[in-house]
Amino acid sequence: MNSQSIVTADLHGSTIYQAGITIDALLRRSGGVYRIRLIHGCHGGAALRDFIAETYGRHPKVKRLVRSPDGGTTELVLREYS
Repeated sequence: MNSQSIVTADLHGSTIYQAGITIDALLRRSGGVYRIRLIHGCHGGAALRDFIAETYGRHPKVKRLVRSPDGGTTELVLREYS
């Protein structure tokens, strides 16, 4: 696995609109990426987490979502590891 297999974005402090712009840009440039790890946190509320699940859970490039056990990170799985 190379360093580009997982791209990470910290969305702390972002509005839903800002997070959407960031995630859309990452998806557009996701050529060799297997996963996009989105750090949104969960102690300040679940708005970003829920937005990601509702909006990107059915995105054509996203195969599935993986949420961390603590609920503060969601990964968009674009391709499975070979």
